[in-house]
Amino acid sequence: MERKVRVRFAPSPTGPLHIGGVRTALYNYIFARSHGGDMILRIEDTDSRRFVPGAEEYINDSLAWLGIKIDEGVREGGAFGPYKQSERRDIYREHVRTLLDAGKAYIAFDTPEELDAARAATPNFQYDATTRGNMTNSLTLGKEETERRIAAGEQYVVRFLIEPGREVTVNDLIRGEVTINSSILDDKVLYKSADDLPTYHLANIVDDHLMEVSHVIRGEEWLPSAPLHVLLYEAFGWSDTMPEFAHLPLLLKPVGNGKLSKRDGDKLGFPVFPLEWHDPASGEVSAGYRENGYLPEAVVNFLALLGWNPGDDSEMMDMETLIAKFSLAHCSRSGAKFDYKKGLWFNHEYLQLTPDAQLAALLKPLLEAKGLTGFTDEYTARAAGMVKGRANLIGDLLEQGDFFFAAPETYAEKDVRKRWSEETPRIMEELIGVLEGIDDMTSANAEKIVLAWIEEKGYHLGNVMNAFRLAVVGACRGPHMFDITELMPKEEVIARIRRAIEKINV
Repeated sequence: MERKVRVRFAPSPTGPLHIGGVRTALYNYIFARSHGGDMILRIEDTDSRRFVPGAEEYINDSLAWLGIKIDEGVREGGAFGPYKQSERRDIYREHVRTLLDAGKAYIAFDTPEELDAARAATPNFQYDATTRGNMTNSLTLGKEETERRIAAGEQYVVRFLIEPGREVTVNDLIRGEVTINSSILDDKVLYKSADDLPTYHLANIVDDHLMEVSHVIRGEEWLPSAPLHVLLYEAFGWSDTMPEFAHLPLLLKPVGNGKLSKRDGDKLGFPVFPLEWHDPASGEVSAGYRENGYLPEAVVNFLALLGWNPGDDSEMMDMETLIAKFSLAHCSRSGAKFDYKKGLWFNHEYLQLTPDAQLAALLKPLLEAKGLTGFTDEYTARAAGMVKGRANLIGDLLEQGDFFFAAPETYAEKDVRKRWSEETPRIMEELIGVLEGIDDMTSANAEKIVLAWIEEKGYHLGNVMNAFRLAVVGACRGPHMFDITELMPKEEVIARIRRAIEKINV
């Protein structure tokens, strides 16, 4: 019987969720959905020293914003909980005892000073079959002395007993067969008595097995640990239920070599976190895609194509399309350059597809933050619709269309020099009279009447219209002038022209 697809995303609450982690979560999610499977969110909080308050909530909120729906987790619950590793101590203790009783693991009492001495004495020291006989552990001390030390309260760790000389093969769904000799592996620590918690290696294997995880899709950096995990599955007798592995390519710096880091984002001006992060220790604020004006759909689409392709020329793909097209067979083995400019392009494209009413809802908080209130949703939506073609980010809607919500305080000097002459105030006074006489200010009608007046007077069309725009907008920019005056109250348009006549001096 074919196993149901069950995947897990298992971040540690040690800080904000990096964009590389977001991509891993996304690939897990669309893979699960493409196979009618489940998505598990498991919190790996066994390293109590690195725990950061607020990080777990940040992870949940980030995934929710991106539309990555969790089937089982700390918030959602589920039949395989608890989903937080710190709440599974009893489960891990039981499995540690299983390995010890079977002779697959042993207890080690080596102090940090003893380990440092061993490293100093032996170049490239690792705790393995060639060195364990010289160390302080249950294999060298014997049962009685080991029990005495434990009873005396000495701290210890439990190490996995690696048998040297074995060829261990991992069948990776992206990289194919990866084989290593077990002699290069060290006897990894599986459990620490100091905090009564397992390490990553044991906790993941136990949890993946008990939660019936069918596929482990994770970053390339975890590939070296895969052979160890294969051996652990064997040690527990779980080889028949071992999940299939897929190790994703790294996200690389936009410029230069190496893995993408926060420093790259700070240097080049793009976020590397999905949401804004406030560090509780330092108070430092790190930019987030949401707060920087990105749409979640654009971020998802952009990330999906970093290390995967749909097998055709498709670029714009919503979540449903990604689910329908996704296959691990189309994932790259090599790292993917983080082209943040392409991310901006995607956001621009998604802004164009977003209904104006939805853009108005996104724009409203930005207006309120600047004290710009009192505008109807319809007015804001029409204004956003007029300027969205020039916008890459949500904030650009306000930057490009600020004049819809506030009269200009200043006027672009370059445009004043070029478009405002000694004759302009008189002509603008005449224009006020023309506008006052127009009952129907729809774009086409107002344009027809104003252009006829300009022609009748023999005025230069460009000079008049640019001065008109400068007075209303504050600069020679923006959408079609008569589309602006159709939306803006006529009284406001006239008031702005009068103000420009008073304030602009040439």
